[in-house]
Amino acid sequence: MAVHNINRRDFLKLAGIGGAVFASGLSGWAQAAKHGGADEFYFVQLSDTHWGFNGPKVNPEAATTLKKAVAAVNSLEQKPDFVVFTGDLTHTTDDAKLRRARMAEFRDIVGDLKVKDVRFMPGEHDASLDRGEAYQEFFGKLYYSFDHKGVHFIALDNVSDPGASLGETQLKWLAQHLKQLGRDEPIVVLTHRPLFDLYPQWDWATRDGAAAIELLMPHKNVTVFYGHIHQEHHHQTGHIVHHAAKSLIFPLPAPGSAPKRAPVPWDAAAPHKGMGFRSVEADVKKANYEITELPVSKI
Repeated sequence: MAVHNINRRDFLKLAGIGGAVFASGLSGWAQAAKHGGADEFYFVQLSDTHWGFNGPKVNPEAATTLKKAVAAVNSLEQKPDFVVFTGDLTHTTDDAKLRRARMAEFRDIVGDLKVKDVRFMPGEHDASLDRGEAYQEFFGKLYYSFDHKGVHFIALDNVSDPGASLGETQLKWLAQHLKQLGRDEPIVVLTHRPLFDLYPQWDWATRDGAAAIELLMPHKNVTVFYGHIHQEHHHQTGHIVHHAAKSLIFPLPAPGSAPKRAPVPWDAAAPHKGMGFRSVEADVKKANYEITELPVSKI
């Protein structure tokens, strides 16, 4: 069924997610709104698309899932302010030529997004084998920052180092960067791996993530969005809240719930179960901020 010119609320109803809304304050947005330092906006987070993955028993629709997600975003009458992909854009390969081919294909597919501002971050599948060389050719810097309507965004790279670390150079950059920000300024941190030790046995951690959290801790309004674990997950370190996003290609089991970290098999009776993406909305006038989990659409 084709869907055209529908608003976000109607789209959510059409997609069938009902009341599946996780309400969470993006820390500091309400305060900034009261002081006139922020405006209402929302963005879309997509993660772990793994373009190039082939596993019929895991996702027989791997060749079309990303395209469906692009179509779903484009169907929204109210366009998001920006879209961010939080890593593992492509599926890993030892073949450098194939790696670049997959990145080119991914870039072309998401190039159909009808959103002016699309931002990217690497995952270990994109960057760990060549320390981000190919990724930077296609998508630019491995870590960076930007401002949007009163919120400061910081994208960190905890994947190009094969040892799963941010590294001394990046930590120094983060420390100097944070010195320029007010302690009350709303900050959103974007990473691929979790900054905290969620389950190190499955590589669900950043070796020096605690150092980054320590640098962020003096700032009162910090929220972290990440990917990598292929499931929705919420955690808090002090006052800093961490939100993991679902994958667009396959779900993974809950931390430690299975003998090994392996994709959850495809369920023909419930296709796309555990897969999806999210919108993050700031309703400044009502001081209400919501994370809305969206399923892979059958549009």
